Amino acid sequence: MILIQLLVSFFTVGFFSYGGGYAMIPLIEREIVQRQAWLTPSEFLDILAVAEITPGPVAINSATFVGYRVAGILGSIMATFGVVLPSLLVILALSYLYVKYQGAPALKAAFAMVRPIVVVLILMAAVNIGFLTIKDARSAVLAIAVLVLMHKTRLNPILLLVLSGVVGVFIF
Repeated sequence: MILIQLLVSFFTVGFFSYGGGYAMIPLIEREIVQRQAWLTPSEFLDILAVAEITPGPVAINSATFVGYRVAGILGSIMATFGVVLPSLLVILALSYLYVKYQGAPALKAAFAMVRPIVVVLILMAAVNIGFLTIKDARSAVLAIAVLVLMHKTRLNPILLLVLSGVVGVFIF
């Protein structure tokens, strides 16, 4: 039964998420932590951190890790399949329509309307995770420092993750 629940939960997340992996994070958190209570907020943040630093899309990695944590290997397969299936079906349908109506003004207008919504979803994910992660002044200063470094220096995000971990060992 848990395998079907994982499939349905992640299918739902995949079906109602637009804008990519980061836009899915609030929906995954709501489904997995709040609705199903399979993980605590702290466990979810740990899985999200691992999903972020491993290769591949963060939403698929998150689904795989959550599925494994909840129900082992079969759970990871069901959760991953669940989160990918809606996108696959939608992409197949949209690809057909895009090729057929590629020059239509209505299609161009629809794409223009979706872009701001994606930005808001990503911003919501950042704010929600920020409130869970930034617990004191030290973590706030570290987060702001990394944000400034990313913006001003264009350092590789993986390098910044490693450096943040090293700094965290010394200040926490």
